[in-house]
Amino acid sequence: MEHPHPRFLTLTVKTAMCHTITYFVMGLLAFHFLHYADFINKPNSGMRPVSDPLVVLGPALQILRGVLFALVFYPFREVLFTRRSGWLLTAWMLIGVGILGTFAAAPGSFEGFIYTTVPVTLQVRGYLEIVPQTLLLSGLLYFWVRHPGKAWLTVTGCILRIQFVPMVGSFVGPRNPPWRYVTLMFRRSEVLPPQPAEFLRYPATPQSPDVSSSRTS
Repeated sequence: MEHPHPRFLTLTVKTAMCHTITYFVMGLLAFHFLHYADFINKPNSGMRPVSDPLVVLGPALQILRGVLFALVFYPFREVLFTRRSGWLLTAWMLIGVGILGTFAAAPGSFEGFIYTTVPVTLQVRGYLEIVPQTLLLSGLLYFWVRHPGKAWLTVTGCILRIQFVPMVGSFVGPRNPPWRYVTLMFRRSEVLPPQPAEFLRYPATPQSPDVSSSRTS
């Protein structure tokens, strides 16, 4: 077991990778089971459509967010990674400050319940995604800091696959929800549904107008 006092660069890399993985996994599950597409596609949802380039690159951009988390964890590394309950302290730090006590009136936060008109049920439903993701991030990071071993190879391979998924999504298009892209990572199957036979044929040549009918008219 490695001493649980990682250097800043090591903690930053591990935090960014763990956050990207857990964010991607929970995002896929939430998008499918919580029916996020129905809410995102509403005209006044305030959300970018699924086909937007920034949304497609969302999982890859989470690396920057992981770096931000590492900047917060590093001053408290001796407490977060030396105690047996350190991963719970990390999770509570993220939930208490980042979810419930955020200064902005974000949905699901204390301020959000007071100042926004978002239905309470819709705000609470978001906990089904962000709270498990916080626990997974905290637990995975805690385990990796204390037991590095061969986790570098495993997690790095997952990161490379996750980085590949947004590129696949940009080619597949919005007709296929993101949770279907994950099939590319585990089996050799096509994401696009089978196309009809007419799709593979050459386009028909345009027919010339009927001269005889135009004269008679």
